[in-house]
Amino acid sequence: MAATKENYYGTGRRKTSTARVYLKHGTGNIIINESTLDDYFGRKTARMIVRQPLEATSLQDKFDITVTVAGGGMNGQAGAIRHGIARALLKYGISIGDENIDEESGEGSGTLSLRKILRRAGYLTRDSRQVERKKVGLKKARKGTQYSKR
Repeated sequence: MAATKENYYGTGRRKTSTARVYLKHGTGNIIINESTLDDYFGRKTARMIVRQPLEATSLQDKFDITVTVAGGGMNGQAGAIRHGIARALLKYGISIGDENIDEESGEGSGTLSLRKILRRAGYLTRDSRQVERKKVGLKKARKGTQYSKR
């Protein structure tokens, strides 16, 4: 495949965070809100979550990724970015005819498509869990006061 200046876009969501992810062919740089991945996420686990779809498809060094993320906390934002990267990789797979992608090497005539790899790992499914709202008369969403018999 010739080097093109084609961008692949994906929107990811998790809790109250929304991430807009742009993939373009490059060397593996990840820029989040104009900061590097290591500067933006201090925790190793958040950085690992962001890289998971790329590692599952063995495409770590093939794309430069630019992300704009807003809302929520650090874990929600990391999950939203992971979801967005997976969706953008899916668009990349569609554009190249991803039935030729191999699970181990990322190229060649393998048996698994990008969609199957990402779907099996669970990166294409939006995690719909939200924080439950606090109810009137309770201390939290479900925590009430301790029952006293007398």
